[in-house]
Amino acid sequence: MLRPIKTEKEYDNALAHVYELMQTDIVEGSAISDELEILSLLIKEYELVHYPVSYPNPIEAIKFRMEQMNLSENELSDLLGTRSRKSEVLSGKRKLSLSMIRKLADVLHIPANVLIEAY
Repeated sequence: MLRPIKTEKEYDNALAHVYELMQTDIVEGSAISDELEILSLLIKEYELVHYPVSYPNPIEAIKFRMEQMNLSENELSDLLGTRSRKSEVLSGKRKLSLSMIRKLADVLHIPANVLIEAY
């Protein structure tokens, strides 16, 4: 019988059991499929409580995406309006405005919830 996961040992056992189940041929709607689905939900709930994911610093996220996209600081200046605004944002002296967040989310594909985090 499946029960809520309350300890690290139960969590480890649940992960091992999911691995075992994944090694079998799973038929949609079968008892094994249902067990796997419920166990996955229990693991997810445990992880949300015990391993919360924090969002990155918005400025670090911008710099990271710029590097990934080979975007120059001049191109970021064009996106944010001016070179001085870009410098103020990257140095943390200026907070991101709603319009900046929209542009950055659209162009750099950074989720808005990351960009609105405090820094």
